[in-house]
Amino acid sequence: MHTMRRDSSTVGWNGLGDDWIAFAQKNESRIHFILPNMLQYLGDVRGKALLDLGCGEGGYARELARRGAQVWAVDCAERAIAYASERAQQEQLAIRHLVRNSSDLWGLESGSFDVVLCSMMLMDCEDLEGTLREIARVLRPGGLLCASVLHPCFNGHYELGIGRQGEGAERQVVVRNYFEPREWSAPVGDSATPVVWRHRTLEEYVKSFVRCGLTIVDLWEPRATAEQARLARTMALLDRVPLYLYWKLQK
Repeated sequence: MHTMRRDSSTVGWNGLGDDWIAFAQKNESRIHFILPNMLQYLGDVRGKALLDLGCGEGGYARELARRGAQVWAVDCAERAIAYASERAQQEQLAIRHLVRNSSDLWGLESGSFDVVLCSMMLMDCEDLEGTLREIARVLRPGGLLCASVLHPCFNGHYELGIGRQGEGAERQVVVRNYFEPREWSAPVGDSATPVVWRHRTLEEYVKSFVRCGLTIVDLWEPRATAEQARLARTMALLDRVPLYLYWKLQK
């Protein structure tokens, strides 16, 4: 029997349980910035076979299904997948849900997807190249990976690596060490359960893409609009400093 590969990523995110689901429903940056920007970046998905990898509680998958995509939603967190599946059934959305480690997508056929979405997850997975190899495997020739991550130049360990000072729009990013630390444990949102956080440099991302046969075709460092900054004070800084980085990569 094939079981999910367990590593620090799967252990940590499974430990969050309902805490992550609750956090995803109220996180201002996700709701008003990260998610709408990614939906814009994906464009028209009608009729496309789409894999939402690292789908969490399924918010992206549900919206993409409403927009006409044929959606598979995959995550390593069993509770998140259970919640996502329940919500999809309630809304009568034909989304297929699977619990998998992103570096071992067993049961998904090679060359079966037009698009793979990885929203804010590549920086979290322990085995980056294993994940990218699996993404390349399940993509059709010419298929796209659309991914967003915490911007490596402006996000990291707040005390030892890349921190913040000040408040609101006047905050500044303070780079103490771009290269270190590479891993540390800390809670997510209001949860008391720690997960492993990872800082990967631009060099590491790009060389991993190349080794896995994925070509960068676009890069976006979105800025906050005036309306987004009004909705969420935490995003006011994003008019000056890109805290998120979006990529399109082609197989």
